[in-house]
Amino acid sequence: MKIAMIGSGYVGLVASACFADFGHRVACVDIDAERVDTLRSGGVPFYEPGLQELVARTSSEGHLSFTTDIAAACSDAQVVFIAVGTPQSESGEADLRPTLAAAGAIAENLRGETVIVTKSTVPVGTHNVLRAHIAARTNQKFHIASNPEFLKEGTALSDFLKPDRIVIGVDSHHAEALLTELYEPLVRTGRPVLVMDLASAELSKYAANAMLALRIAFMNDIANLCDKVGADVEWVRRCLASDTRIGPAFLFPGIGYGGSCFPKDVQALVATARENGLDFAMLANADASNTKQKERLVSHVVEHFGEDLRGKRIAIWGLAFKPNTDDMREAPSLAVIRGLTARGAHVIAFDPVAGEVARRLPALTASTIEFVSSAEAAIDGADALLVCTEWNEFRLPDFARIKQRMKTPVVFDGRNIYSPERMRKLGFTYRGIGRPTDAS
Repeated sequence: MKIAMIGSGYVGLVASACFADFGHRVACVDIDAERVDTLRSGGVPFYEPGLQELVARTSSEGHLSFTTDIAAACSDAQVVFIAVGTPQSESGEADLRPTLAAAGAIAENLRGETVIVTKSTVPVGTHNVLRAHIAARTNQKFHIASNPEFLKEGTALSDFLKPDRIVIGVDSHHAEALLTELYEPLVRTGRPVLVMDLASAELSKYAANAMLALRIAFMNDIANLCDKVGADVEWVRRCLASDTRIGPAFLFPGIGYGGSCFPKDVQALVATARENGLDFAMLANADASNTKQKERLVSHVVEHFGEDLRGKRIAIWGLAFKPNTDDMREAPSLAVIRGLTARGAHVIAFDPVAGEVARRLPALTASTIEFVSSAEAAIDGADALLVCTEWNEFRLPDFARIKQRMKTPVVFDGRNIYSPERMRKLGFTYRGIGRPTDAS
């Protein structure tokens, strides 16, 4: 099957490479000529385990190509995916201008009956807007479909190839048949395909992300209560996780969620509800709770050292919003660094993958931030170590060596990856999220 993918960002590039791996011929389009040149030369513009190798292989086999020419990509494509960004507007709504621009360009270059699929996360009802937008620009027959992605950064290839489910929103038998055929390699392995109406498909992605965000925000609130009453959130979490009605996923407390999906999708769903006369207070409160949670580690540092952090060297391990990605969008580490430097601290930061991305962020160009190339370099002479991202290399470090290199052995664990009991036996002052403190 011939496929055009408009957008070579996270969703578009992962989907393009995987479809190409199935044997389809995929033309991935982007208006950024520099990015297209990078992809043609074998590079990948962001970090995702295994993706660069898959892109290189499918490109060399002739199944995957990259271009800035949308006309050439769309003219003979049976299916055209729209996988451009849907940035958040000031009111919290999704900005559909990139999506509409892509749809307009597609319409002007259709040469036969085509299925046009939104792969990006778009508000419910977008299919009606797209249909009218395209119909005004072409006389060719087309079908609108929705195929939301449910990929997790860091495990995107596995998530695509072994999905929990495949959601297909359609309003024609032609679109259903073509998209079902497209996913045939996964259907054959027993992956459930949920074929539904377009509005339900569009809403499903928002609903899924909102539910997961609620679980994270709820667990963080429980962890904060544990801090107040002297309980241990790990035992509380295990109790909840063992309940088959609840399950263990997304019940790990920490310093909040970030990334490109949860923050904007939660706010977009709240905005959609508001537009329809509904008050999603629970979800809005979860969003507010998450914003506050990102400053939790700073509060712990202030409780220990005082409000004035001038002269303090604070080491930070982990900058990306989660492990196995270089994505810094809405990363909790940004709020942590902002809170520390505002109080005069000198921050020494390390991330095994996201360091270069972080260096280029305008929000992290303060002279009181120093980026280093190793975890050990970050802790040299440090008054405290803060863990913001649970990279595997941070889980079992040489604590004896760390203690020797730090000025004072103080650890604030924003991801609860260390045992409080062990840390105290090793001579560290340790504070996690919702875990017992030295005083308790």
